[in-house]
Amino acid sequence: MVRLPPARRLKVGLIYSFAVNEEETDGLLDDEEFETAGLDQSSRDFLDAAIKDYNAMFGTSFDTSADRFQNYYKDLSQRLKKRELDLVIVVNMFLTGFDATTLNTLWVDKNLRAHGLIQAYSRTNRILNSVKTYGNIVSFRDLEQETNDALALFGNEDAKGIVLLKPYTEYYQEYQRRIEELVETFPLRHPIIGETEQKAFIKLFGAILRLKNILTAFDDSTGSEIVSKREFYDYHSLYLNMYAEFRSTSEAEKESINDDVVFEIELIKQVEINVDYILMLVEKYLKGKETGTDKEIRAAIERAINASPSLRNKKDLIEQFVDSVSTKAKVDAQWQSFVAAKKAYELSQIIADENLNPDETRAFVGNAFRDGAIPATGTAITKILPPVSRFNKNNGHATKKEAVLNKLIAFFERYFGLA
Repeated sequence: MVRLPPARRLKVGLIYSFAVNEEETDGLLDDEEFETAGLDQSSRDFLDAAIKDYNAMFGTSFDTSADRFQNYYKDLSQRLKKRELDLVIVVNMFLTGFDATTLNTLWVDKNLRAHGLIQAYSRTNRILNSVKTYGNIVSFRDLEQETNDALALFGNEDAKGIVLLKPYTEYYQEYQRRIEELVETFPLRHPIIGETEQKAFIKLFGAILRLKNILTAFDDSTGSEIVSKREFYDYHSLYLNMYAEFRSTSEAEKESINDDVVFEIELIKQVEINVDYILMLVEKYLKGKETGTDKEIRAAIERAINASPSLRNKKDLIEQFVDSVSTKAKVDAQWQSFVAAKKAYELSQIIADENLNPDETRAFVGNAFRDGAIPATGTAITKILPPVSRFNKNNGHATKKEAVLNKLIAFFERYFGLA
């Protein structure tokens, strides 16, 4: 059984104006304009209809009138930066001066060249982290020569090999070589002893993760795995164990922090194991009790949890659920009930242990799950704290606030996204 994500309507924005629709004779991009008065009636009607859909999506009230159109531009740009939009259709807009590192793909249907081409490409090629080390350009026109000319003009003649991705086969051959080295040098179930060997494994597996991240940009990568998912998860788990070990050592020995050890945790999260995958295994586990394969599947569940950075702090929860799950009801429904009960119980324990205001705390935590984070500043956190003695107001308040915040953050990270 393959568990597919639910269908979701894409959030699409559209923006253009009269001035930027004009053809540029020199291939350069004009400065962005906000004039819609020059649009013909059908173009303006279409733009108004698109903005009306946008208003319905976000509860706004923009249109193509002068002031409101500029505000629409500002609002759309902020939502694009915050990843609240999936796709934005533009005519030259957001190509000069706009910067959002989270953008990853630009679809081009325009004859760009020289400075205008570099400006347009740069909007999506901003480096964000180890996951996003490049952007994707999908061109519906043949711009290869214009791209090479622009790179030579504004960089150097050899820039093509630096800026553009190499062919898929070159990356895949390197990936294959690294995997073969991994399996031969660090076979599973053979302990990696000593700091030198551990660092060698960390460096090698990090290189594999980086190559795997690049390969995902190519359609050819589908179905081209060299080791099984189970083996790869085992290496994930080993990598995360070393991450925890090196981090704890660095915290314990401040004089000897391992600056030469780089962990690609952001890349690990790219191939993250989610709760849906675990619940699918739980369903197989229940069926396995009838066929005698339950122990093997239980081991697969543990292996998957250990290979996931976000599920490790939920391991006891998942194991308790597996022990209690029944064949008499749907696994999803049982999981929802289980998590809700555990979540309520653990929050009640925090409230009792820290003597917090129950109603204010539950409202505070509820808002955090709604907004996606525990707010560490503001007056909301103060409202949930117990009164502090007037003789020890400053130090006592600060210490108490920090202790409560640490507990609530740990609680939030444990339950966020579980149900």
